Amino acid sequence: MALIPQSFIDELMSRIDIVDVIDARVPLKKAGHEYKACCPFHNEKTPSFTVSQNKQFYHCFGCGAHGTAIGFLMEYEHLAFPEAIEELARGAGMNVPYEGGRPTPQDRQASRESEDLYTLMQEADDYYRKQLRDHPQRQAAVDYLKGRGLSGRIAAEFGIGYAPPGWDNLLKTLGTAAERQKQLVTTGMVIEKDDGKRYDRFRHRIMFPIRDRRGRTIAFGGRVLSDDDNPKYLNSPETPLFHKGRELYGLYEARQALRDIPRLMVVEGYMDVVSLAQFDIRYAVATLGTATTADHLQQLFKVTSEVVFCFDGDRAGRDAAWRALENALPVMREGRQIRFLFLPDGEDPDSLVRKESKAEFEQRVRQATPLSDFLFNSLSRQNDTASIDGRANLVAQARPLLARLPPGVYRQMMISQLAQLARIEESRIETALNQTKSPGNRGSEPAPAAPPRRAARGGAQSRQTFSPVRRALTRLLHNPGLAAEAGDPRRFSQLEMPGIDLLIALLETLHHHPNLTTSALLERWRDSEDIRHLEKLATWQPEIDDPASLKQEFTAAIEALDRHRLESRYDMLMAKSNHGNLTPEEKVEIRQLSSQLFH
Repeated sequence: MALIPQSFIDELMSRIDIVDVIDARVPLKKAGHEYKACCPFHNEKTPSFTVSQNKQFYHCFGCGAHGTAIGFLMEYEHLAFPEAIEELARGAGMNVPYEGGRPTPQDRQASRESEDLYTLMQEADDYYRKQLRDHPQRQAAVDYLKGRGLSGRIAAEFGIGYAPPGWDNLLKTLGTAAERQKQLVTTGMVIEKDDGKRYDRFRHRIMFPIRDRRGRTIAFGGRVLSDDDNPKYLNSPETPLFHKGRELYGLYEARQALRDIPRLMVVEGYMDVVSLAQFDIRYAVATLGTATTADHLQQLFKVTSEVVFCFDGDRAGRDAAWRALENALPVMREGRQIRFLFLPDGEDPDSLVRKESKAEFEQRVRQATPLSDFLFNSLSRQNDTASIDGRANLVAQARPLLARLPPGVYRQMMISQLAQLARIEESRIETALNQTKSPGNRGSEPAPAAPPRRAARGGAQSRQTFSPVRRALTRLLHNPGLAAEAGDPRRFSQLEMPGIDLLIALLETLHHHPNLTTSALLERWRDSEDIRHLEKLATWQPEIDDPASLKQEFTAAIEALDRHRLESRYDMLMAKSNHGNLTPEEKVEIRQLSSQLFH
């Protein structure tokens, strides 16, 4: 597979200006040394999205989004890494080289195949829409949509179409060659049996195109015209273009319809989304035959700060709500809200909004149950909180759930609520949570470096003794030119401190490439497991952005590491001397170290 040389990425990052890249898509305003805007990845009224021209790095203090110009294009325009490089290179007047001089035939073939699949899905989309307009048997579909109260405008906006009866209508229309038929099978539009026979997946159904965040059709959902037929809904299978655990029906349409999205509501089906849009409720989305996943929630919270789950009020609906709650816990933090709306028996969003009104329905949405209330109310109903045994059982049931919450203010408030219900100290619950190993916390941000094992010499514990590596990393990412002050980083290779290997690697890279910007440095770690930690550290801002002060802080951190290195060596020699095994050279060395450390 052809690769883009690292040297070209370094050069590209030195030529582009992230301010220009982002300002062309999200208008920025100068604010001191940086630029600001309302975040394009979540809903907010007060700008918390900042762009640093110095670092060539963006960061949102609201939702936590951050990255380089490459990362911004990948997230904002939903481009793959090579596509983002190509886009930036075009703007800089550069041609992207590939190792070997050009993409390999395999690369070009894979790119063509992907584009061919998107093109084919758009043709299928156009075909189904045409059938809704022109097919002799279209009236049944038209009558169904009219019976659900849909206007032609809403039907057109969501691209609703019709798959007519028959086993091979789409196959005959689009499968004009053997390769095209194979692609129809790949996209799930045509089913191939073991004997090689092929037939259309969707027949005599209302068709709902499923679009990705760029508006490309990647799959379909089909609904029967009569509730007596089964299955009621039929979705495309997993394909190279479509992964149901990542996509949400209606999200693209919601972003197109609303400039400001106060909330997103997750409903059950396509018709719920479309029917609510008919009543000008444009913030509904639907999962695609699967429970809401963490990927779904991350996408939702990039667009808004509030998510409302809408479920039936029966036992099945509450069970589904509980599963959604469990999946939501690992992504919950301050600034995010999740609520649960339970509908009256026998109602769905479509029927309820028609029976009441938009205003009354939205009042229900605003009064939906917060996640915290749903969690604690559900557990409290299962336990007698008037008794010690019941309260103890409540804590036992809540503990693994709260352990899945990421560290922060929201988790602390949930702990406080549980402590009040159980009538025990918060510290007891925190201790219990620390003893709970939760799968939901796997893959979370790296924890801060642990304190060293011993106190500083001189009798007093060193102030923030865990921080020299972190302090050096943050200052270095803020100003990579400071690497010149560090000397040879290999002298730290014997230190056993969290993050020291990463610091050494960054310093060595900057010694060999002293002109790298922060963004270029981060791009070198894009595929490393350390990138999330580095990007988090890159969001650090000094209280006083003064070059002299930053240099002093960086050199102080390096000096602290040097002292730790000398102390470690001294401790090792002292331990060896207790057994009388020092060489003459080591005896000289220990005297020198003693003089350096204690005089």
